[in-house]
Amino acid sequence: MYPTIYSEQVKLTGFPARAIFFGFCALSALLMGYLVDRQVVVRHLRAELQSEKRQVAQIRQEASADLLTSLPGPNIFRDRLAMEHRRASHTQQPLSLLAVELKPSRDLTEPGEIEAAFGDAAKTLMRKLRGEDSIFLFAPGVFGILLPAVNARGAYSVRDRLMEGLHDASGASYRFSFGVSVFNFPEHVATAREMEESVQSLFPCNASKDSSLERVTPSLGIQWRTSTWQPSLR
Repeated sequence: MYPTIYSEQVKLTGFPARAIFFGFCALSALLMGYLVDRQVVVRHLRAELQSEKRQVAQIRQEASADLLTSLPGPNIFRDRLAMEHRRASHTQQPLSLLAVELKPSRDLTEPGEIEAAFGDAAKTLMRKLRGEDSIFLFAPGVFGILLPAVNARGAYSVRDRLMEGLHDASGASYRFSFGVSVFNFPEHVATAREMEESVQSLFPCNASKDSSLERVTPSLGIQWRTSTWQPSLR
């Protein structure tokens, strides 16, 4: 039924059989060497990538910390507030002040994480402001923003825009919670002194350092927003 050639046994002996066997062993060894070398290269590349990520994160943290140290402090704020208040009184224009207070998350335990989070928040605030607006650093996590020629309604609109940006800067892990308080001349305060005292009351831990400032309670409470942020309609 079948050709006789299929029923005959072929003996793999001699030089060709040995060459095929040793060639197969050599190819297997080369393949194993290639796979091992590939794993070593992949692990090396992963280690380099992780090292670069750590360096980038460290550079960002240092940049955020440098940004915080470059912001003007309370003394410059007092001078600027007095100047803007005189200008607003002379031109009969409004003047608004936003006080932003950040509270870091308890999960930020690594060195530099809090400074990096506050620096990211400061960058977000600066990107949302106009050229004529000014931002100041009163204390760690406490910022003041002067808004010349902005009435109370406009200040609340700016506040909602800033809170939206801060919510995004906080990230999915909610690195910080935040509150924003609004003070307006002439609607909420009548003088620059009252505005300064209202802001000072937001961080009473530093009030004792300046005996010329009397602690007062602002008429407007801080509106806190965490993960359930929603813009308020004013």
